[in-house]
Amino acid sequence: MDNNILKNLPLKIIIETKKTLKKAISANRALAKLNGVAKIIPNQNILINSLVLQEAKDSSEIENIITTHDELFRANLDISDITNETKEVQHYRQALLKGFEFVKSNKLLLKKYIIEIQQELEQNDAGIRKQSGTVLKNAKTGKVVFTPPQNYETIQNLLDNLEQYINDENEIDPLINMAIIHYQFESIHPFYDGNGRTGRIINILYLILKNLLDIPILYLSRYIIQNKSDYYRLLQEVRTKENLEEWILYMLDGVEQTSLETIELIGGIDLLMNETKEKIKTRLPKMYSKDLVEILFMHPYTKIEFLVDGLNITRQTASKYLIKLEEIGLIKPIQIKNSKFFINSALFDILKKGMG
Repeated sequence: MDNNILKNLPLKIIIETKKTLKKAISANRALAKLNGVAKIIPNQNILINSLVLQEAKDSSEIENIITTHDELFRANLDISDITNETKEVQHYRQALLKGFEFVKSNKLLLKKYIIEIQQELEQNDAGIRKQSGTVLKNAKTGKVVFTPPQNYETIQNLLDNLEQYINDENEIDPLINMAIIHYQFESIHPFYDGNGRTGRIINILYLILKNLLDIPILYLSRYIIQNKSDYYRLLQEVRTKENLEEWILYMLDGVEQTSLETIELIGGIDLLMNETKEKIKTRLPKMYSKDLVEILFMHPYTKIEFLVDGLNITRQTASKYLIKLEEIGLIKPIQIKNSKFFINSALFDILKKGMG
């Protein structure tokens, strides 16, 4: 393909080859299993909270925005003076959840939603590129590898075409379509900043749009980090050699591997929740409630207010509950600034392991 001319979708080359169709079958199977397994956790917000955070961390890391698990978990508690990197990861989380609401409510993934997602991510309203000069460079050598469209009108037309392709029905397997959409969006490179992260949000929203997932819990960013050089190389080879097959196989492998890893993570959370439930039922039967267990798993850190609000109990009762849960080893107290929190260490460890 000409390095400067991006073609409208659908692409006029063979997309569904024997290899990609075969790989799509196993990737779809793993994804369907993940979507089913997710339902074993009764409160879906538990998974959305922990897994959206995982994706936010990993997707930001691809752009060299590095933060720790603990900083992220603490940032969610509205404790001040968090790092700029942690703030950026939080913006990613907010952008992803905003996109999820758009798709869930409207059953469409429109250009205007993509622009709003990017604005939430970057915390500005610069919008679509109007000035020319944007080029994609090799991070190591500094050599220009691709010049995306420079003309504002061209970018708008390509985005309109992409919007139509995303929302119209076609005969191609949705996972293969996801790979094509990701390639096209990254090559249009419509924004001054945040294109990579916005593109990775579009991946998950497209799977929800196509009813392959009910909630946003499949994230390819960890797979991309582990295979980062292949990601950029294969994206570029679609542009220069029309090597679409290898790119699609890479993305399908990402879906399959990530689905299987996430199934394992959900299994670990479910097992720990059941163990916690049994321990409270056995040792503190008068205190036990389904809501109490869910509060302990909504976030690795718990505080009195979470119990007061979630269980509709007094601060004094909530304080007694936390002391008793600490006595049977389910939580540990931790002082952060002027506030006392309690950490569910076992959950923290599962999430940290699952988040790489």
